[in-house]
Amino acid sequence: EEMAQEVCSLKARLEEKEKEIVDLKNKLSHASVLELQDKVTPLSPLTAKPALSNEDIMRYSRQLLLPELGVKGQLNLSGASVLIVGCGGLGCPLAQYLAAAGVGRLGLLDYDEVELSNLHRQVLHGEENQGQAKALSAARAVKRLNSTVECIPYHLQLSPENALQLIQQYPQATSVTSDCSDNVPTRYLVNDACVLSGKPLVSASALRMEGQLTVYNYCGGPCYRCLYPLPPPPETVTNCSDGGVLGVVPGIMGCFQALEVLKIASGQGSSCGQQLLMFDAQGFRFRPIRLRPKQADCAVCGESPSVTQLIDYEAFCGSAATDKVGHYRSLSQRSYDYKSVVDNSGLHILLDVRPLVEVNICHLPFSLNIPLSSLEQRKSEDIQLLQQRIVQLKQQMAVYVICKLGNDSQKAVQVLEKMSGSELDSITVKDVCGGLMAWAMKIDPRFPQY
Repeated sequence: EEMAQEVCSLKARLEEKEKEIVDLKNKLSHASVLELQDKVTPLSPLTAKPALSNEDIMRYSRQLLLPELGVKGQLNLSGASVLIVGCGGLGCPLAQYLAAAGVGRLGLLDYDEVELSNLHRQVLHGEENQGQAKALSAARAVKRLNSTVECIPYHLQLSPENALQLIQQYPQATSVTSDCSDNVPTRYLVNDACVLSGKPLVSASALRMEGQLTVYNYCGGPCYRCLYPLPPPPETVTNCSDGGVLGVVPGIMGCFQALEVLKIASGQGSSCGQQLLMFDAQGFRFRPIRLRPKQADCAVCGESPSVTQLIDYEAFCGSAATDKVGHYRSLSQRSYDYKSVVDNSGLHILLDVRPLVEVNICHLPFSLNIPLSSLEQRKSEDIQLLQQRIVQLKQQMAVYVICKLGNDSQKAVQVLEKMSGSELDSITVKDVCGGLMAWAMKIDPRFPQY
């Protein structure tokens, strides 16, 4: 009898160990899925589930009750694949809700790593993820939420060389691409790649206290180029690192992206195929704008397209496809050793041309603040203030101009050079290369970075 009890005990322990082995194999399988991709590799076909399991019914029960979705819609989602371009303020809530809803496959693409300044809006990442690839950080967070979703993190920059191959890795009829990028060249690139691949594009943007959303290339509707045949001048484009954004605004717009993706992927269809939704967070207003229809003369989706393959979008737009390249380019512009001027107590004026809201965040104590906009508008009180400072020193001197990254300061130098000798006494104007962020990184690590 004792022997029989011992055998039963050993069998029970064996069953427990077998379950542990199965759990470990599942974890290993999930871990292998999250292997970071630095190039586009072929994916196995994704098929919808033939039926929902008991676990599926429990997990998705609240949305299964919706007549608009139901079992058929949920099965459609299980066979859907979505490529998310950008795992930042828009991409994080988008990925989170798509995974929670049971989308079968998520491609998460981002070239960047997690930084402290991301965390107020990019809510899939945590403090412990700083320095980690955003795509991998987002994928791990998504897998913690729903381990049944297949996640492929791509740590690479979307380019004309890989965009078509990547988007065509998601060939299902219910597949969707979502543009969560933060720059104009990538918007044109994603749009053209989606048109050439015959895929709908759910696109959103957020800046300061405003957001926009629309669906391009969907059910005969217009593409991005139909509305914007030519890119805007680079100097008129502002991104979040320059203009700022309240973190919840891209969160709201990312949720709207998730809503439209889920409607398309489940088979309900989107109502944003020919309208732009504008969101004003300050006044809490939503405004739909009817868009013009697909244009017959569109360069990529028109009747006689001139864009039949992907082009150099940075050259087309005259700007970089990341918000970091512009910063490093500014460091390579003409440079003056401003640090030696300070160390040698040389008489000069340091003119900070950032907006007052940025000056209030941090500034060098000996600087004079006159925003670039005031110089460009020739505001008399500001020009007089600068003239008084020049007269106080009673000699020809240098005016060193500084901003955050070295871009606005270059514009200010051109404005001041035109004013020298006419509206202002003759002055020598010099640009502090790289701005205050270069000062913080190279000269004074105690100076705040923002």
